[in-house]
Amino acid sequence: MPAAAPRIQLYDTFALTPDELKALQEETAHTLGLPGIRFRDDMGPGLYGPELMVIPPGLFEMGAPREELRLNDQPRRGAFVSVPFALGRYAVTTEEFEVFGRATGWTPRRELVWLSGRYPVVNVRKDEAEAYCAWLSQKTGRRYRLPTEEEWEFACRVGTATAYFFGDRVNPDLVHYNGSASFNARGSRSPGLLSRCFFNCRAVEVGSLPANLWGLHEMHGNVWEFTTTPWVWGRIPHYPVTKKAVVSKGGSWFDPPEAARSAARRPRLLDELDLNLGFRVVREIA
Repeated sequence: MPAAAPRIQLYDTFALTPDELKALQEETAHTLGLPGIRFRDDMGPGLYGPELMVIPPGLFEMGAPREELRLNDQPRRGAFVSVPFALGRYAVTTEEFEVFGRATGWTPRRELVWLSGRYPVVNVRKDEAEAYCAWLSQKTGRRYRLPTEEEWEFACRVGTATAYFFGDRVNPDLVHYNGSASFNARGSRSPGLLSRCFFNCRAVEVGSLPANLWGLHEMHGNVWEFTTTPWVWGRIPHYPVTKKAVVSKGGSWFDPPEAARSAARRPRLLDELDLNLGFRVVREIA
């Protein structure tokens, strides 16, 4: 019989200190025999998969408290991620996706804007993101996929109950968003620094902004990111409610700062393409 997977305790991440959360990440990587909290898979001579950060399992509070609730938000509730996983340190980049394209014959549509290098890949549909994950799985022998909404928000929050992993106020040194006002969790807006979008109205290169405690960059802002969680339609204007959609998370350079909150969410149609929509990958580790 195959050996049982190592048992990893499920902690309430909201009750842990930053030092304890970091130690939990390191302990999870050690327990699973991984090379460290950050790693990438070998894909053959000279090729490696996206950089990944180990995310331990745990309990957390998901969604927005009453004073923070906005359109599309879900009220705060207890939630959990039961098994550890690895999440992309960054959104998948254009150069990473182009390796997939050269190997499989996929090409970007000529009529759409296409970025380059270490800018997040955009203007790809959900099924194309999933095809990239399937290709990574085939090349590495490990299972890659898109995250669920719960996994994404858990990894973004890192035990925090605030609107952003760094607190309730935002500025363009921390998040790439569109706006000239700051935001606080109680909903008031106050004068702030001009957003980077006034000077650079597109995504920035991955790794341009500070990482959260678990080493994930641009979880707030830059580009929205696909999840696999189906969107349940409510009373949302301007959307064709007969269409199937999934939850996207993170906000973007095009959106105001409140769209980049940990709890913020937006529907994306399965065939939707957008200059502010990308994705990051999960690699299963347990």
